[in-house]
Amino acid sequence: MRVFLADDEIVVREGIRESFPWSETPYVLVGEAPDGEMALPMIRDTNPDIVITDIKMPFMDGIELCRTLRAQMPWIGIIVLSGYDEFEYARQCIQLGVREYLLKPINAEELRTVLDKVSAQLRDERKSLEHAASLRARMETDGKFVKEKLIGSLYSDEAAEEDAINVLTQLKAMGCPVPAPFYAVIDAAFDPTGTGQEAAAALADGSGGIVQASPSRTGTRLLVLGENAEDTEERAYAFAASLVRELERLECRDIHVGIGEIVSEPERILQSFKTARHIRHLLVKRAEGNLADLPDALKPAKSAAAGKGDEPEEKLIILGVREMGEVAEDRQIPSVISEAKLYMSQHFSNPNLMLQDVARAVNMSNSRFSTVFSQQSGQTFTEYLMHLRLSKARELLRTTNEKSSQIAREVGYNDAHYFSYIFKKNVGITPSEYRTQHQNQPE
Repeated sequence: MRVFLADDEIVVREGIRESFPWSETPYVLVGEAPDGEMALPMIRDTNPDIVITDIKMPFMDGIELCRTLRAQMPWIGIIVLSGYDEFEYARQCIQLGVREYLLKPINAEELRTVLDKVSAQLRDERKSLEHAASLRARMETDGKFVKEKLIGSLYSDEAAEEDAINVLTQLKAMGCPVPAPFYAVIDAAFDPTGTGQEAAAALADGSGGIVQASPSRTGTRLLVLGENAEDTEERAYAFAASLVRELERLECRDIHVGIGEIVSEPERILQSFKTARHIRHLLVKRAEGNLADLPDALKPAKSAAAGKGDEPEEKLIILGVREMGEVAEDRQIPSVISEAKLYMSQHFSNPNLMLQDVARAVNMSNSRFSTVFSQQSGQTFTEYLMHLRLSKARELLRTTNEKSSQIAREVGYNDAHYFSYIFKKNVGITPSEYRTQHQNQPE
């Protein structure tokens, strides 16, 4: 189980990171952040199963983080940390889907007990939803089979766009909360289809009604509901990323996921589906090596090993452009990513630099920038930012006598202990050991 930690107290983060016996448990700490605003893009990048969050944090507190995770990534198990005087806050978080909460101070034994409890809940939920017989029986008894068929009719090539209003009216009458201000369609293909369809249905069931699934001949189609265009796009990306991860866990093959344009009228749901299907077909061509007519955004990115003919593994997800005729605009993507990397190279020393800052600088939405950056770079935003910071740190350790704590601040880490932890985790030795071995030597 992958665990992410959000807490503004350095001593708490350091205590959990250093005192908990991670290597002796089935858990791995995949990231940490001092506030919810910084945590969100990192959570999207690292795809944790469990998030541990403090309640009181600057910028975005734990309650708002829980609310956002509940809306966009409800499949994540949340554990809240709180003080004795924050019990009312903890109660609010539990209403937002929090699994457990711990009172500070905590010890390794208490944390292990709660992690075991939450991970057991998540495993049980996933296991029960993976069984086709029980899932199909439940769908039949509560009308989900009928709902799936109705939702599937929204994507039929034979259907008229105006039929969507009648379909949504019928779904509403069945208690299915489909009418929404904005919609986006995800078209996912994979093999074997049966196992993947069950996984997609299970994720949709856990979304709190914001995603509705319908099986198709090649995989699954999903209708994402949102309050506004940006919210809908964020939800679609988050769900698509989690779906790909779950399909990979189930060892599905030939995974291709297209996300359609964001639409605000029911009559245009069919158009969103057509965009998603078009994008998925382009991804299939890409996988087959048919690159001649592909937009640059869908062409394979070159890795450090490109000289050997290797390409990085990546999740094949792309957002459909707003109109089908604008696909050619994606040919501009490589220059946008170059601009983003230049911006990051100029600002990586800012400890508060976040994905949304860079996305804003290149005039992209957070979610689209995150996905396209990964596809073009072969690294997530967080991985590339860490690469920049550690490269500069190695240079300073080789060429200066500055203290490690000063170098940490210069490369964007306010916490010298966290800098040392990240450095050793990625380089294999501590900063002081690196300096001893490499000072006054070229890289």
